[in-house]
Amino acid sequence: MSPSKYTRRDFLQTSALGIASVFFGSSFTNAFDFSEKPYFKLKPIGRSLELEGYYIWCSSPIWGEDGKVHLFYSRWKKEKGMGGWLNGSEICRAEANSPFEKFEHKQIILSPRGEGFWDATTCHNPLIKKVDDQYYLFFMGNSNGKTNTKRIGLAVSKSLDGEWTRPEQPLLLPGKEGSWDDHCTTNPAFVKGNDGKYWLFYKSWNTKEYETQKGTVRGNRKYGLAKALKPEGPYIKVSENPVIDFSSLPNNAQLEDAFVWKQKGKFHMIARDMGFYNHEYGLHLTSKDGTEWTKPEVAYLDLKQYITEAEPPKHLKRFGRLERPMILFDKDGKTPKFLFGATQGGSFETSTTFVFEILNR
Repeated sequence: MSPSKYTRRDFLQTSALGIASVFFGSSFTNAFDFSEKPYFKLKPIGRSLELEGYYIWCSSPIWGEDGKVHLFYSRWKKEKGMGGWLNGSEICRAEANSPFEKFEHKQIILSPRGEGFWDATTCHNPLIKKVDDQYYLFFMGNSNGKTNTKRIGLAVSKSLDGEWTRPEQPLLLPGKEGSWDDHCTTNPAFVKGNDGKYWLFYKSWNTKEYETQKGTVRGNRKYGLAKALKPEGPYIKVSENPVIDFSSLPNNAQLEDAFVWKQKGKFHMIARDMGFYNHEYGLHLTSKDGTEWTKPEVAYLDLKQYITEAEPPKHLKRFGRLERPMILFDKDGKTPKFLFGATQGGSFETSTTFVFEILNR
């Protein structure tokens, strides 16, 4: 059953956890032990990239032809605070000899271009992919430092250290006013489909809901799908409706930060939970066709289940979550071997890349 067809009854029947979360709130899930249940069995490697004076987010790894791991990540200056991703992020590249070693910053890849450009105020959400002999860097930019101008773009290069061809226009635009995706396009996830086309999953939400709802999380984030004959597009949305939609569930359940891959004839997705179980876990879903997705299972737990760190300063209110999950595959490109993510904390009291070894996939 696709999440877009979920009913409240379906949600309550998923497990006793679902029932408990309705009556006691999502924090009640902390009483349940998922140590044997997550899809990924993980061994922590640690905080592999941290920079003095910067927040780090969105860590997208890829094997280079030199045998090293190249990490495309976003960063912004510490003085901007956690919200600086929206009005001052830039995309950079780092290297390490292996996923078990510390990464070293190498270069800035994309920076905000200033007034008049669609990516004037931020460059964020990097996702690095290789198709044939080209590297494709999907990302998000905005023009006013706010969420309503977030747009997915695409930079292209023959090598990981550039030169990168900078896009003059966004790759994918929001829907028409009133549609579920009229607010923005962001969080790109890319995979080649069974139909020979290139699939681009994207996150969005409805502007009116976002502006009129109250609470700490406004609006309901859903995922759409667009397809193209070439990685650089043009991309055509497959439907006016989202392919993943939790909006019929209690607690304004939703998800974000999706990463999609193909393995053994199925499409897999990991994403950050935003209310299905709680706001700290990762979710795992599968699909045969990219449009009908299974009910989410727990992909990974909150960081406190894997490591012990000192309590953070009060300004790090999201400490303990692993967000923006990305996978580095074995060098054969088929087997998930390492889980990369972003999390608050670290030596400089900002946020860092965190890496796990995947033991069972």
